[in-house]
Amino acid sequence: MSMTAMRTAVRKTRSFSLDQSVLSEVERTKGSSSASERVNQLLKYALEMERKASLYQEAAQFFSGATEDRQERRAFQNASVRSWSRK
Repeated sequence: MSMTAMRTAVRKTRSFSLDQSVLSEVERTKGSSSASERVNQLLKYALEMERKASLYQEAAQFFSGATEDRQERRAFQNASVRSWSRK
């Protein structure tokens, strides 16, 4: 079974409320696709963008502490050099 056929086989019908402006934009931009296919494309895109934003935020948090780590590491190195010079 191909991946496309498998995706079709596991689709579920759900009911969601959309603002009229959103629905109008979906209809305007759907092209030859159905409105459902267009909404699925937009949702997948939005979820991917949200995932990437979360990863960027996580990376920013991780690397934001790197400055403090460098300062602490430099202080430790300086103290070690002073300690070695006393011997």
